[in-house]
Amino acid sequence: CVNFTLNHVPGPIVLVGHSYGGTLITKAGTHDRVGALVYIAALAPDEDETSQEQQDKFPRTPIFEHVDVADGRVWLKPSGVPHFCGDLPEAEQKLVLATGAVPVTDLFNQQVPGTAWRTKPSWYIVANNDHTVHPDLERSAAERMGANIHPVDSSHVPMLSHPDFVLDVIREAAKSLDA
Repeated sequence: CVNFTLNHVPGPIVLVGHSYGGTLITKAGTHDRVGALVYIAALAPDEDETSQEQQDKFPRTPIFEHVDVADGRVWLKPSGVPHFCGDLPEAEQKLVLATGAVPVTDLFNQQVPGTAWRTKPSWYIVANNDHTVHPDLERSAAERMGANIHPVDSSHVPMLSHPDFVLDVIREAAKSLDA
């Protein structure tokens, strides 16, 4: 689906990935139309690493005490919402819970070939107060890829709690394509 879209959009393209979406842009970003990558509180495994292996190198975050596994999917319990998006107003937290993705249980153990951040300029928004993807993992990933690092005091969802900040980083990445 991503490659189909990339084949039909003129480049250069900035790919943006949040959370597990970072794993996806790490692979999809190898497409020749992609000019830059923006990671938001994201996983960014290397070629020989799964997202789970990347996470296992860092302390377990509180979110994992607040999930259920059922029907082959991982479901966030209401008690986990403060760990996922606790800096949002209560009404927005409820909306996030109601509309959030429910990944398949083996998602994080799947090998994703390709490591775009090795060859493409990258930006990384580190969510300093993230209780879903450990902030130390985020900083380490950003440093490993040589990214332009932008820390923000945010939960796992800075695009919701600090949208202007996130938009500025995406614009910075886009402007780099004009240079």
